[in-house]
Amino acid sequence: MQFKAPKNTEKYEWTQHAVIKMKQYGLTAQRILRVVKNPQRMEEGIVKNTIAVMQPASLSTKDGKRVWSREIWAMYQIKRKSPSFAKASAGKKNTKIKSFRAQKIRLISAWRYPGVSPKRDPIPEDILREIEDLA
Repeated sequence: MQFKAPKNTEKYEWTQHAVIKMKQYGLTAQRILRVVKNPQRMEEGIVKNTIAVMQPASLSTKDGKRVWSREIWAMYQIKRKSPSFAKASAGKKNTKIKSFRAQKIRLISAWRYPGVSPKRDPIPEDILREIEDLA
């Protein structure tokens, strides 16, 4: 199977590190985006202003509980809105309109974790609501 590197879009930006790690762990862009959009667990990333999200690689049920033996993690950063200036339509000369570009998610890293990782710092509720609005 040949690895296909993801391309940057209006909504997602991939770092070179993330692409290298995806290739190393045999992860596809679709799988990483699925983890980002529907995480089972969210925590503060180890890098400042980042979010780490996790999904089990495969789930099974044992005694009525969901269990897994491997996890897929992704770490990303939300790039804040930055103003851009566009010229006004014809008829208005030298007028600039301030507009905001949509927020982007910059995917920094991705990895597989062999086993069940311990829980660390959970994300506060107000930040979780803001993240859900992006997806």
